[in-house]
Amino acid sequence: MRSFFRLFSPGIGIKRWLLLVLAGITLLGVGLAMFLLDLYRTDSANPALLTFLAYAALAFLPRPLRVLIFGSLGLGMIGFGIWGLNRSLMRPYLRPGVSVVDKLAEFRRRERGPRVVVIGGGHGLSTLLRGMKAHTHNLTAVVTVADDGGSSGELRRTMGILPPGDIRNCLAALSNDEALLTQLFQYRFSGAPGLDGHSFGNLFISALSEITGSFEEAVAESGRVLSVHGRVLPSTLHNVRLVADVQLPHVVNEVRIEGESQIPEAAGRIRRVWLEPNDAPAFPPVIQAVLSAEMIVVGPGSLYTSILPNLLVRDLLAAVRSSPALKIFVCNLATQAGETAAYTCYDHVRAVEEHLGDRLFDVVVCNDTYEGRLPDGVRWVEIDERARSDSRLYNADLVDRERPWRHDPIRLAQALVDLFMERTGPLSG
Repeated sequence: MRSFFRLFSPGIGIKRWLLLVLAGITLLGVGLAMFLLDLYRTDSANPALLTFLAYAALAFLPRPLRVLIFGSLGLGMIGFGIWGLNRSLMRPYLRPGVSVVDKLAEFRRRERGPRVVVIGGGHGLSTLLRGMKAHTHNLTAVVTVADDGGSSGELRRTMGILPPGDIRNCLAALSNDEALLTQLFQYRFSGAPGLDGHSFGNLFISALSEITGSFEEAVAESGRVLSVHGRVLPSTLHNVRLVADVQLPHVVNEVRIEGESQIPEAAGRIRRVWLEPNDAPAFPPVIQAVLSAEMIVVGPGSLYTSILPNLLVRDLLAAVRSSPALKIFVCNLATQAGETAAYTCYDHVRAVEEHLGDRLFDVVVCNDTYEGRLPDGVRWVEIDERARSDSRLYNADLVDRERPWRHDPIRLAQALVDLFMERTGPLSG
C-alpha cells in the first residue's frame, strides 16, 4: 500500500494523467446519468434544477447525438489519460524518438521469437548474440569453461571458480545497455597491485559467486542486474581441462599439450583435442535448452579452444544430436594463428565432424565476400570446391566492413533468421 501512494509523490508525472482519466470517467458517468434522468423523470418539485440539468445534459439536442457527444468526450479523455499515464511510466525505459506502441510491439515480437541455442565462445559468440537479440529474447548461450589463460585463468587458479571471461562477454552482448556495460565489463585494471590484468566483469562475477555461493547463481544474478534478455550457461560445472595432440614442425611424433591457453602457442597443427576428465556431465539447464530449442547455432569462434570444448561434453553432444531443432554451423571468416592456419571452409567442418561424427549439422554457413584488409598472418577462410559440393552449404556476405576479420552481427543474424524461416516457416508473432 505504501508503494502505491508513492506513485503520487511530486515529480513522478502521473497525477495529471490520473486526473484526466477520472475526469473522463466522471464525464461519461454524468452523461449516462443525464440520459437515464431524461428517460425516467416525470415531475419535479424544483423546475429550475430540471432546467439547469437539461441544459447541462444538452437536452436541446437529439438524444442519440447527446449520447455520442458525452460518450466520445468521456472515452476520449480516458483513452488519452491512459496513454499519457503509460508514457510517463515508461519514459525512463524509452529512447528519444521511440513511441510506447513501437517499443511494446518490438518487445512482444522478440518475446515470441524462436527458441535459439548458440554454442561457442570468445568474440565470435558475443558477435552472434549481439545480432540475434534483435530478433528474439529466447536466447541461450552455451560457453566453454576450459579457459585457463589471462584474468579468467588467474581467478580459476586462485579462487577455484569456473573461468568467467566468455560468460562476461556474452552478458555484455545481451545487455539492453550494451554501449556502457561493454566498456564497464571489459575494463581492465592496469598497474594496481593484485588487480593488474583483471577485467571488472570477471571480478564482478567472482564476487557474486562468493555472495550467492555458486557460480551458476552468480551468472543468473549478473544477468538480472544487467537487464539481460536470454541466458548464458556454462556447458558443464566441472573443472575440466582441454588437452591436444599437436604435430610440431620437424618432429615425427605428436606432442601432448595441456591447457586451452597453451594449445595455440604450440605453433603446430592440431590433430585432436579432448577434455580431462572426459566424462564431465553437462549442466542440466543446458540439456533442457538444447532439447527444447527450435534452432541450434554452433560457432563462430575459435575452432579447437572455444567451439569443440563445448561439444566434447558427451551428454551435451548427445542432446544436440537428439534435438529436433534446425542445426547450423557458422564457419569463421578468417584463419586463426596456432589453430586454423590455411584452413578452408571444408577444413573447419571436417575438423568438427572428425571429433563429433558426421552429419551433425543441417546447414553450414560460410562467408562468400572477401573485402577488406586482414591483419598480418591472417587469411580468409574461403569456400573451396569440396565445400561447394556439400549440399548443406549456405553462403552470404557476412563481413563487418570496419573489422573484416569478424562477422557483422546484423548480417549474420539476418542470414540465420532467413534460414530458419525458409526451413521452418515464419517467425512467431
